[in-house]
Amino acid sequence: MLQSLHVKNLALIDEAEVELKDGLNILTGETGAGKSILLGSVQLALGGKYTADLLRAGADYGLVELEFFVKNPQIIEKLRKMDIEPEDGMIVLSRKLMDQRSVSRINGEMVPLGRLKAAAEILIDIHGQHEHQSLLYKKKHMEILDAYAKEETLPVKEKVKEAYRAAREAKQKLDEAISGEAERKKEADFLAFEVEEIRDAGLIPGEDEELEERYQKMRKSRKIMESLMETYHYTGGYEASSISELLSQAIHAMYEAAEYDGETKELYGLLVEIESLLNDFNREISNCQEKLRFSEEEFYEMENRLNTINRLKSKYGNTIGEILDYAAQKEERLLILSDYDAYLARLEKEFSEAQKTLRKYADRLTDIRKRYAEGLAGTLREGIRDLNFLNVDFTVEVRPLSDFTENGADEVEFMISLNPGEKKKPLGAVASGGELSRIMLAVKAALADKDEVETLIFDEIDTGISGRTAQKVSEKMALLGKRHQVICITHLAQIAAMADAHYLIEKTVENQKTTTQIRRISDKEAIAELARILGGAKITDAVYETAQEMKELAVKMKKSE
Repeated sequence: MLQSLHVKNLALIDEAEVELKDGLNILTGETGAGKSILLGSVQLALGGKYTADLLRAGADYGLVELEFFVKNPQIIEKLRKMDIEPEDGMIVLSRKLMDQRSVSRINGEMVPLGRLKAAAEILIDIHGQHEHQSLLYKKKHMEILDAYAKEETLPVKEKVKEAYRAAREAKQKLDEAISGEAERKKEADFLAFEVEEIRDAGLIPGEDEELEERYQKMRKSRKIMESLMETYHYTGGYEASSISELLSQAIHAMYEAAEYDGETKELYGLLVEIESLLNDFNREISNCQEKLRFSEEEFYEMENRLNTINRLKSKYGNTIGEILDYAAQKEERLLILSDYDAYLARLEKEFSEAQKTLRKYADRLTDIRKRYAEGLAGTLREGIRDLNFLNVDFTVEVRPLSDFTENGADEVEFMISLNPGEKKKPLGAVASGGELSRIMLAVKAALADKDEVETLIFDEIDTGISGRTAQKVSEKMALLGKRHQVICITHLAQIAAMADAHYLIEKTVENQKTTTQIRRISDKEAIAELARILGGAKITDAVYETAQEMKELAVKMKKSE
């Protein structure tokens, strides 16, 4: 159940916090006091559409926070499947609203808006002012019937959806396969070219990596060889300009001078030592050249092989493995094209089998719907009569469709007659907006025992009703309040009198600042509020006494149920 609501900086609400109770929670207030703002805040917290103009003037942000206490094991299990774990039974949904964006959280953890909405659908059901209009559509009628029979329909509907997807995929494959002979030949020729190109290359998995490693080494060796050859050209070559030749000439020129002068002889010795070191250096260069020497032909062949592999990669895959997989897939397709009649026969058989499976589960779903249709019709017929439709005749019709959908092969439609002797007609063609609203209330009551959602919110379900009808609606709301937490915004005293907890929404002006507040009121204040609703501008003693009597009768009625 929804334990508390906290709203800050939204429209006329500066800051408001209210603790809600189990049973029937009634919200009343003057027209324009901000009842719709309060409900709109709840919808925002549950993932509703947000625009920046909803922020209170001058505020940097708005905040809506809903705190739920969850005790239903089925709801807890659903939340856990969404990786949402109640903390001591508590779930807190919040949404911070800023100028251009909003931030959603569940139990303090930031979540995408879609996840917030999914969690909200498990925890709360809002019946807005216009939701009853969904009863105009047969799709809604099917949803209601399936919800009424959900213990049996739910597993079968999953089977139907699965079979429908399989049949649709099989049909799509078959349709794609039925194409012209010229197109198939064109495709086969192109595939044959691709496969031949890949197979002719004789690719070996991993060969590209090995070749690339060897190629890079040979490229480096080639560059080193070129550098060593150029160095040897200058240091050890036989040309007159090489260092070795010039050094030899220098030694010869200095030989005679060294015979006559001790200092010169020492320099001559250094020169001879330099020549020896240079000869050692040139021998090492020669050895390195021998080690690095390779076949230019081998290098050229390796380069061409890598070019071939890289060209195939650019067309068929990023690795040799992907290229070979691509070739295998195309060869499989070629086999299909070479014996296309057998392939078509196989697809036709697969589609036929998928259709049989779909028909089996769809027929099973139809049987379930037909079995439960009369029970739902009887329950709704009685519930509608309780809401002051005294001569109603109501049936739920399950009719076959010409083709399958993911919901089976049926359409469901509610048929109704509101007056004796009138032929039953589709609900949407007979009922007015106010009547639809009451019928939707009957639907909610009929599904109450089967509905796992603990909290129901009704926004002005009393639109267009009064007198005896209003009393009947109030009794139905009280009955719902025994099975669910119900939060109801109303303008009718008959409904407000049934409150287990009554909240007053007020608008105040202070220092030229208008704010909306909500507070729970005492039994005495509740009677005064009933008198205000009954009496309007002037509340007489008689009106007050009527309000008091209405409250006492409501208490007695609830105790007697």
